Amino acid sequence: MIQIENVSLVRGGAKILSDVSLHIPEKGLVAMVGPNGAGKSSLLSLIGRLQPLQSGRISVAGLPVDATPSRELAKILAILRQDPAPASRLKVRELVGFGRFPHSRGRLTAEDRAVVDAALADFALTALADRFVETLSGGQRQRALVAMALAQDTPVLLLDEPLNNLDMPNARDLMRRLRRVVDERGRTVLAVLHDLNHAAAYADRIVAMKDGGVAADGSPRDLLTPDMLESVFGHRMRVAEIDGAPVVLHHL
Repeated sequence: MIQIENVSLVRGGAKILSDVSLHIPEKGLVAMVGPNGAGKSSLLSLIGRLQPLQSGRISVAGLPVDATPSRELAKILAILRQDPAPASRLKVRELVGFGRFPHSRGRLTAEDRAVVDAALADFALTALADRFVETLSGGQRQRALVAMALAQDTPVLLLDEPLNNLDMPNARDLMRRLRRVVDERGRTVLAVLHDLNHAAAYADRIVAMKDGGVAADGSPRDLLTPDMLESVFGHRMRVAEIDGAPVVLHHL
């Protein structure tokens, strides 16, 4: 589904990514983790064509991201950046409706409205649809932004720190809803996450990045070990197993 081959990125003379190759198969939730500055958000922005590809190749569903027309690419993948700022005096339904722009060019059809309604329902926003976005709590606003990306109705969803600024209950609720979208709709979700336990609990696969490259790649059980975490984050961490899943407890 997502094929990354020998991708490097230099910005301001600094090497951000170095010869990254990665394959993300169709359907599933993949968490990208790693210390700050590891290159996670930069790689996501290259996949979503938020910045130009300098070297290597990236394709999504067989389409090269650097050569595919924007409108065609927008029907294959949706991307939610860190801390996007929706316009003021915008209602939740209108915000989520922006996800239909690649399909309707701003003139919503009955089919578009049905997709928007489904996205609102998926993220428990139906009762808030006519509220202005600025009146929402942080958790509600983040759900609305993810619903907007979901309403784009693409097979691939790229999320850059979707749990940013969320407290634990709201973060857990959002991850559960994303897990349901993957399981019930067969989507491919690639998300940059900082919380290792949310990655362990909800992701099918974890890709750990360090110093602009892929340091480890595997299932949560295989990847979340004290040795592996120390090699990626530089800190020894204690890992326990609870209900058959690994849980990172604290630094040792």
